[in-house]
Order: sequence, then C-alpha cells, then structure tokens
Amino acid sequence: MPHAPETRAPWWRHAVCYQIYVRSFADGNGDGIGDIAGITSRLDYLERLNVDAVWLTPFFRSPQADHGYDVADYRDVDPLFGTLDDFDTMLAAAHDRDLKVIVDIVPNHTSAAHPWFVEALADEPGSRARERYLFRDGRGPDGAEPPNNWQSVFGGPAWTRVDDGQWYLHLFDSTQPDLNWEDPEVGEEFESILRFWLDRGVDGFRIDVAHGLFKASGLPDVEGMGPGGETLDATMSQWDRPYWDQPGLHEVYRHWRKLLDSYPGDRMMIGEAWVGSSESMARFVRPDEMHQVFNFHWLSTPFSAPALRQVIDETYAAVAPVGATPTWVLSNHDVVRTVTHYGGGDLGLARAKASMLAMLALPGSAYVYQGEELGLPQVDVAPEDRQDPTWLRGGGVGRDGCRVPLPWSGTEPPFGFSAGEPGAVRTWLPQPEWFRDYTVERQLHEPFSTLGFIQYAVGRRRELVGGLSGEVELVERADDVVAFRRAGIDGAPGLVCVVNCGTEDHPIDDLGAPEVLSSALAEGTGQLLPNSAAWFVS
Repeated sequence: MPHAPETRAPWWRHAVCYQIYVRSFADGNGDGIGDIAGITSRLDYLERLNVDAVWLTPFFRSPQADHGYDVADYRDVDPLFGTLDDFDTMLAAAHDRDLKVIVDIVPNHTSAAHPWFVEALADEPGSRARERYLFRDGRGPDGAEPPNNWQSVFGGPAWTRVDDGQWYLHLFDSTQPDLNWEDPEVGEEFESILRFWLDRGVDGFRIDVAHGLFKASGLPDVEGMGPGGETLDATMSQWDRPYWDQPGLHEVYRHWRKLLDSYPGDRMMIGEAWVGSSESMARFVRPDEMHQVFNFHWLSTPFSAPALRQVIDETYAAVAPVGATPTWVLSNHDVVRTVTHYGGGDLGLARAKASMLAMLALPGSAYVYQGEELGLPQVDVAPEDRQDPTWLRGGGVGRDGCRVPLPWSGTEPPFGFSAGEPGAVRTWLPQPEWFRDYTVERQLHEPFSTLGFIQYAVGRRRELVGGLSGEVELVERADDVVAFRRAGIDGAPGLVCVVNCGTEDHPIDDLGAPEVLSSALAEGTGQLLPNSAAWFVS
C-alpha cells in the first residue's frame, strides 16, 4: 500500500479531534442549552480523554433556524452561547491544556437575517445587493414556476419566491439563502472572516458544505429528475448534480490555503465534502488546497471485513498521489449514532468499540463525535419534541436523535448537563431516563466502561503514533477478519490491529499478548471474539 507522509509532521496530520456540538455538550448558565462557558468548565475532561483538538459547531449570531448553521453575523458569538470574551477565555484555557480549537465556518449560505440578505430583499431585481445571492426570475408565462427543478437537501423545492416575483436559491432551509460565489465580494468577505478568527488565535476551520459553493453555469435542471424531485432515471447518482463539486471550488481553497499558511502554528482547514468517490475527495486535499477532508466512506460502511478492507484500500489509493494523510470518522451530528448504525444494544456497542480501535490504529487523523466515548445509542425523540428542519420539512428521519444533550452525572435529567437540582432544568431536547446508565460519572467508576476503554486507547495511540510508519500493510487472516500492520520507525515498536467481523472466535496466539482490547472478555483466551478488535505492539 502506498506511503502516507511521515508521522513527524504538523499536529493535524495525526490528531484525535473531538467534535463538540455546542448546544448539547455542557450548559454553563442553567438554561438547558449548551454554551461556551459550559465547554470551558469541561476542558479538564477532554484533557483526560487524551484528545488533541476540539471542533466546535457554529456558535455565531444566528436565528437558530438550523441550530447555528444559519449565520447572521460571522464575527460575533450568539448571546445564546455567550460572548466573545467567553470565547477568548475558552480558547486560552484550551491552549493552556495543549488542546487545539477548530471552528466551523459556513460559506455556502447565510441566514435570511444576515444584513446582506435583508438588503437584497429590500432592493430591486438586478440590484448590486442581489448579486451576492442567487436570485432568478421564475419559469412559465408569469414566472410562477421555480427557475429549475433543484430540490432542497432538507426536502421540498430549493427555491422560494419573494414579493416582487423573483426566486432565491436555498439548497437547505428557506432561511438559508445560498451565496453567489461568482461575486468577488463574497470571497473577499470570507477571507476577512477567516482573518478575524485567526487573529483571535483559532487553530483551524471546518468548512461546512465545502463541495457546494459553486453552481453550474446557467443553473441547469438536474437530469433524470422530475419537477417535484421525483427520480426519473434509476441510474442517477445523488452526487451527480449541477450544484455539487464544481471546478470553481478549488481556486477558493487555494486562496484560503495561502492565507492560513501566512499565520504561524500550522493553522489548518478540513472540508465537509460529500462527494461520490475517493478520487473526488482527494482533489480537495492537493498540496495547495485543504489540509484535510472528512472521509465519510468509513462512516457509511457496514461492519464487514471485505467492506472495511475496500475502504482502507480506496482511501490510500486516492490520497497517496496528492501527498495527503486520510481522516477517519465514524459519527457526527448529522448521522445516526454508531452504536445504533451497527445494530444497537450489546452487538452495536461491541462493533462500535471495535471500529473505533481500528480507526485509531490507522495513520491520519481520527474525528470522534461527543458521546461516542460513552457508547451512546441514538435517542428516539418524540415527534412533538423534534426541532431539526430536515424533519420539519419532511426531508428525512431527522437528526435530533444524535444531538440530545450529554449525560454527565446523577440519575435524573438533566444528568449534570445543566447546573442546579435534578428536574429543575429542561434541556433543549429531552434526555431519556435510560441516560442514567451512560453518564460520565458512572463510567468513570466502572472498570470496563466504554469511556475507560476509549480513554486508554486514545492515550496509548498518543504514545505510539510518533514512532509508527505512515505505511499500512494489510495482513492475511480469515476472510471475515481485517488485519493490518504499521511498522515502527527509528527503532520504535510497530503496531498490528486485528478486527473480527465474523461470527466465530479468531485465534490470535501467533501475534503475542494483546496491548489493547475492545472486549475484555477475550483477554487471556488466545481467541479474539466476534465483533471485537485488538492491538498488538512489537
């Protein structure tokens, strides 16, 4: 398998990054909603978890129609989450603990409450203000039909008509109008926004919808799709759309790369780029563009040895020619939690732990979503409590179930998420009673808890990673077992990871004593149980 770059490199190449969904991590003021002060109060926990960095979902001023991904002011903290002073305090406290901080930038669209869009609505068709967005005349004799057949990711048409008869594009909610990246003023504004946060000391940016900024010239219809979004061509790919992965994207990221490189301290950016192939993904991480892009192919892969081997092979085949290191991610705030994805219950938890151990053993960066370290499954949020616009617009099952506030302590809601007596605060999404079995407090006192396992594995990874080669060698084992080796460099020990995806125990005596196990039950038996993984250091 091709070589990845050497491990002695900028911090982001081999970091374990913990994603904080700000609303749901920790509440510092007792209103039931997570905030910046809450993050500061829990930094010691993250330090003990041995992670290298945190990524914060948007905390900017926003009407919160999409929980912060509808930004009205990119240079300020929403009062719901605190103040700029609170952010500066948190950033300094994180840096005191050697934790890097990555913030989430949303360049595809703004909020409808952004001053630019307010100005555009007040102005006339063809005005300078409207050039910053994608306003178009409608089709049909009186312009009453949308300009094309594009559909919102959140469900329904991607166009909304305004009082003067024109339509504006929104690939997401109608309160999130898409920006026109053909307008130079848009690019200039976002370079200024990046400078604002870089000057405050942030270590990097996660770029939301990084694959969607540019749209095909002329905004053509999606071929094979009816006017109501119905599929007319069964072979049509969801990624083959005239608003995803357009060539103009890459010049923007080249400009941003130069900007980040002009600052000290290995500042970085990672893109959320949902694209159709590993080759498309690799284009975003060419040497003069983004530093990283999320590898979502691992996230969507079933717990199957052939499937996991294929993802590893395809990922390295794609990133090696451009000199990039891969990223690995099992979960985030937009998808079903890993435990539930893998079958739920004890089976899903066992597979989630095994996959986590495999992910941590691979070269590159690992991104861990809050609650994964607790083994949290998806919550079945009652319809009357749901707040996700994808659910409200009828665009899918919704994402609320993976966003329920974390359980920290105690036996009753809010489980230490908010200060005060149990039952005194209602969290923004209700926590189920069964969260009592998953609290940080409880798991810290259990010898074989998921939290203890993740904490140890991440810490052991930190000790080993500097001495490991960036090359991965797949090792032949049984058909339903994934095994790979990383050689040691400069006399350091190497690492072998074995994942049993089958239904039978797998012998591991020939590899020596396991260093880390995803299941304590396999210890000392000479057999790796199904749905388990192990590391061997030699």
